[in-house]
Amino acid sequence: MKKGLLFVVSGPSGTGKGTVMKHLLETGEYFYSVSATTRAPRGEDKEGVTYYFVTRAQFEEKIAQGEMLEYAEYSGNYYGTPKFAVEKALAEGKNVILEIETKGALQVRKIMPEAVLIFILPPDIETLRARLTGRGTESAEVIETRMAQVQREVALLCEYDYAIVNENGKSEEAAKAIMGIAAAEKLRASRNAELKEKFL
Repeated sequence: MKKGLLFVVSGPSGTGKGTVMKHLLETGEYFYSVSATTRAPRGEDKEGVTYYFVTRAQFEEKIAQGEMLEYAEYSGNYYGTPKFAVEKALAEGKNVILEIETKGALQVRKIMPEAVLIFILPPDIETLRARLTGRGTESAEVIETRMAQVQREVALLCEYDYAIVNENGKSEEAAKAIMGIAAAEKLRASRNAELKEKFL
């Protein structure tokens, strides 16, 4: 069985990554790796579906043992991707997709250089602001903080392999673009070196 491919998707808040991911997962061709966190469960959170909920001591033990593919700390809580689940799915020939921020994506690249990094962008900065404002769930102060974060994230664009613009109302097309990338990556010569054996 051929090993699966690892895709890492990043992009600023408000780019519509969640909707694009939903389209991809509906195809049944991608395994979504659930993250681990030390924050307490909320509302409709489900263990093993929303997150794997662990204690701070457990998370730090996983870091010390090299069991985290990537991790970061926000507002006093750790968030990260357990390495075991990703490696197991890849070994089973499944394509794994991670939706993580830029810092985590670059951590993954160091540990698994073969990972394919995809950056999703909004059409322009005005559209992004309108999307964040239109949610009606965040204060003006939080929105401005997110807009400032956009500058830092987009500055890392060229660290990624591919960039996709998610136009308004066209998240399905963005998902299809990622599927096209997956198809091309499977045909990459370096991933098919065994074909030489038929001729040499």
